[in-house]
Amino acid sequence: MEYLQFLIIIIFSPLVQGIIKKLKANCQGRVGASILQPYYDLIRLFKKEMVFSRVTSWIFRVTPFIVFISTIVAAMMIPVITTKSSFSLMGDVIALIYILALGRFFLALAALDAGTSFGGEGSSREMIVSILVEPMLMLCIFTVAITAGSTNIAMIAEPQSFVLSPSHVLALLAFLIAIIADTGRVPVDNPDTHLELTMIHEGMILEYSGRYLALIEWSHYIKQMILFTLFVDMFVPLGIAHDTEMTGLIMSSGVYLLKMLFLAGFMAIVESTRAKVRVFQIPSIVGGSFVLAVLALLTLIMVGK
Repeated sequence: MEYLQFLIIIIFSPLVQGIIKKLKANCQGRVGASILQPYYDLIRLFKKEMVFSRVTSWIFRVTPFIVFISTIVAAMMIPVITTKSSFSLMGDVIALIYILALGRFFLALAALDAGTSFGGEGSSREMIVSILVEPMLMLCIFTVAITAGSTNIAMIAEPQSFVLSPSHVLALLAFLIAIIADTGRVPVDNPDTHLELTMIHEGMILEYSGRYLALIEWSHYIKQMILFTLFVDMFVPLGIAHDTEMTGLIMSSGVYLLKMLFLAGFMAIVESTRAKVRVFQIPSIVGGSFVLAVLALLTLIMVGK
């Protein structure tokens, strides 16, 4: 089971997206679609034909596979229900962030390759967000890694006190904002919008269709669940198994499910109570969380906790 735990992220990531949409609809007084709707959408897209622009090159065609494979590799590096895994040696959290950045880079490149104005607009906005978010993620990671004495995710998730130190609380808040920004959620982006002038992530994939679009959408769901799992591994490691006994794995699976439901509910509440901000206001939001990340690291260095 420890060898295949990354399949939990790959298989159930669309379900987490469906739960977020369902909870968001309920918070807004709507019935909403089924929590299985993302699966139906992926199946429908895999059955559809693909349409290509005549100006696109090989970059446009290989990007969906690069994005999908990079997210799968990232999922293999994450401890999900146990820290004992054959892939734990390559589970360096810094490498994880830049493997995900590889997919973002090619997706932005493919949007430019299509030669559309909206693709270029979405790519430029995505790069602005990534420039702001990635340093913040690294500072949050350094704060936790210094305490754990390692940047290996499995070692970070080893038994820790559930009582968070002041530096961890600051890093936790900054990391939550980073997740919202990196997954393209309100107030930074609106994943449900169809207005091209406000798109960020959706603006880059307007030219994709069929199986290629399905791979990109599935990769986005996987990336979202990877960040959720990384968050609980670093800040709420309580409940994760440290062996491969079946009883421990079952209990860890239940705790992991509760953590994912809590984060899904948190995202639904944030999206239902906040409005999307203007693009020029995004640096203010992300910049404020960057200050929290800096304060977290400084607090750890100066106070020692």
